[in-house]
Amino acid sequence: MTLTAPEPSPAVTPVARAATTRSYLMCPPTYFDVVYAINEWMDPAVGVDIDLAMAQWLELVRTYRSLGHHVTLIEPVAGLPDMVFVTDSGLVVDGVAMGARYRSALRAVEAEHVLRWLNANGYPEARAPEFVNEGEGDFLVVGDVILAGTGFRSDPRSHPEVADRLGKEVLTLNLIDPTYYHLNTALGVLDDTTIAYLPKAFAPDSLTLLRARFPDALIADEADTAWLGLNLVSDGYNVVLAAQATGLAAQLSARGFRPVPVDFAEFRKSGGGIKCATLELRGARVRTKQRW
Repeated sequence: MTLTAPEPSPAVTPVARAATTRSYLMCPPTYFDVVYAINEWMDPAVGVDIDLAMAQWLELVRTYRSLGHHVTLIEPVAGLPDMVFVTDSGLVVDGVAMGARYRSALRAVEAEHVLRWLNANGYPEARAPEFVNEGEGDFLVVGDVILAGTGFRSDPRSHPEVADRLGKEVLTLNLIDPTYYHLNTALGVLDDTTIAYLPKAFAPDSLTLLRARFPDALIADEADTAWLGLNLVSDGYNVVLAAQATGLAAQLSARGFRPVPVDFAEFRKSGGGIKCATLELRGARVRTKQRW
C-alpha cells in the first residue's frame, strides 16, 4: 500500500480558547472483551487484559473529573462486552435525547439498556430511532450543526430523522475506508467551529463539503489515527486524546488547545477509543454519581 503525505493544516494564528464544563455518561468496562468481529480492528484471537482496561478507563474518568467535568455512570451488563462504548447508544443535544438502533444484532441490546437509562434519568421523551443510527459514533455536534456519518453503520435515512427530532442542520458525510467505520474515528470536534479530520476517510463530495465548511480544520496524520487519535473529547480548550497521537497533540498545541493525553490503547483492540467511551449529555438533567 502506498502512503501519501498528509495535507498540511492551514496556517492559523492561535486564538484564546475557553473550556466549558461538560457532563458525560460512561459505562465501566466490567465485561469488556473481544468475542466477535464487527469492524476492521477486532480479532477475537487477541486477548484482552481486563485489569489494564479497567485501569485505563478509571484514569479517563479521573481525567475528566480533574478538568471539572461531571461523570455519570450507567451499570454495565453481563454479556454485553461493547457496552463500555456508550457513545454509540445515544445522542443528547440541548436536553433532548435520542436512543440508538444498531446495525449489528450483537449490540442491539446495548441500545435498549441506554434508552431505559435515558428515560429514567431526565429524558422521558427519548425514543429509539426508526432507522439504523449509532448515536455519537456517527453524529457529532459542532455548534449548531450536526455532522452525520454513513457508509458503514448509520443509515442515511437516519440523518433527516435526527434533523427533525433535534431541530438542527445535519450534514451528511460519506465514509469510504472501513478502518474508519464510524465518523468519530475519522473526525474529532474541538470546539463549536473547529474540527480535525482524516481526508482519506471521506468520499470526494464529503471532503469538498468539509473543506468548504471548515477551512481552518486540523488535518490529521494516519500515524495518529491508527491509534484512534481523532476519537477525542474536547471541552473547547482541553482535548483529551490518545497518548500515542503525538503529532495531533503538537498540532493542537500550536492552535491554542491544551492536549491532555490518556493511554486508552487496550480498547483499541475493539476499535474503540476515548470518545467511544464518552456520551456527552448536552443540557444534562441528571445528578452526577460519584461511584468510581
